[in-house]
Amino acid sequence: MPEPLIRIEGIAKRFPSRTGAQTTVFENLYFNIDPGEFVCLIGHSGCGKTTILNVLAGLETATEGYVFVAGREVSGPSLDRAVIFQSHALMPWLTALGNVAFAVQSRWPSWDAQKVRAHCMKYLELVNLLGAERKRPSELSGGMKQRVGIARALSIEPKMLLMDEPFSALDALTRGVLQDEVLRICAETRQTVFMITHDVDEAILLADRIVLMTNGPEAKVAEIVCNPLPRTRHRDTVHKEPGYYALRNHLVDFLVTRSRKFNDAPPAGYDQRSPPLVYPGADMPESPAEAAAAMNDRVVVPLRH
Repeated sequence: MPEPLIRIEGIAKRFPSRTGAQTTVFENLYFNIDPGEFVCLIGHSGCGKTTILNVLAGLETATEGYVFVAGREVSGPSLDRAVIFQSHALMPWLTALGNVAFAVQSRWPSWDAQKVRAHCMKYLELVNLLGAERKRPSELSGGMKQRVGIARALSIEPKMLLMDEPFSALDALTRGVLQDEVLRICAETRQTVFMITHDVDEAILLADRIVLMTNGPEAKVAEIVCNPLPRTRHRDTVHKEPGYYALRNHLVDFLVTRSRKFNDAPPAGYDQRSPPLVYPGADMPESPAEAAAAMNDRVVVPLRH
């Protein structure tokens, strides 16, 4: 087995309150991300999802604990970790090509203009934006802007792509198209991805593993769900795969019921240092009520460190 690309070891985030006491957003988080793996994180607002992503990006510092990328501790931002935010974050005075070129020139300052342009066009083609490279953000649709952001992030060839609900502000049709594009790109490039989402169906479609966070404050990683569906997934047929509804019901049950109770009554034997890996299978119950009743019978193994 390959060594994890990302190791998160005991991180916590605390903020001072107006009373002088500290508010703990999350604490004692442990999980790994392997090379080429697509990991989604799901949890209710307030559990610190974006803060976790910012710590991985080096944009924030954890109050406690450590994050390692390829064996080196994260101490600040790096071009090895590219971030795609909810908003496109493009520079409005530059064209689509110019926005991508700005990142490429930062990564490889010695490259000449011809080499930079060829490299940028490669990634604009990857996100299906050939013909729009001379347009400025004001001339692009919301989906096209996010495509530029994806091209810009991928163009620096990062070890890790960090995505903070990148499709949440888009209409359902555009969001679906971009999810399909991300599936295709990750299949072609084997890019390692960590993505925050509120969308259970998005996580099922995209992720290899899904990290489930309990409610904040003092949020925890409750469990890590391994997606049993075949890696080559298609939006129009994924719901026909054996185990799809068992997986979906398991995730929905957590968000609706178990996430709200977990901190007060964690399962027997639960250890934050080794949150369980859960494998929902085709033989699991198909209804939410049956899934909830079967939670004690689910198969778990310790998380590898």
